[in-house]
Amino acid sequence: MSKELIIKTEQDMLLFGKRLAKLLHGGEFIALFGDLGAGKTTLVRGIASEIGIDNISSPTFNIVKRHEGRLRFDHFDCYRLADYEELLAVGFEDYLAGGSVIVMEWCENVCEALPSERLEIHIAGSGNDERSLELVPIGAKYEEMTAELFKEII
Repeated sequence: MSKELIIKTEQDMLLFGKRLAKLLHGGEFIALFGDLGAGKTTLVRGIASEIGIDNISSPTFNIVKRHEGRLRFDHFDCYRLADYEELLAVGFEDYLAGGSVIVMEWCENVCEALPSERLEIHIAGSGNDERSLELVPIGAKYEEMTAELFKEII
């Protein structure tokens, strides 16, 4: 069952990312959807900072950047990919099998490659407007994670 949340500021988006990161243990897949300027990379920075990583930028030209913190963290950006076959060409399946936390931006470009179990976060809004986040947990692990996350928020 999906859950919705309103994020009013960039600081709130960072805080939400930190709360989410506290529930990560390795092997999770977070799929981010949203237009340019929605706050996807800000959310990724929040997640990464809680894991102990502070040098997050959009990996648009590299497609993926691997970081080491308390967990191994793979940050994908599929903005420039035409289809999921381009993602597979960079070794995506190896990343999936590697046990790291994977956070992927622009998942709408590679839906066919997404794992069958994941947490989708759909972000609407841009600029100085508040953001609407819809969390869609797919699989029991992600349903539990979402329920736990919302216990903390509400």
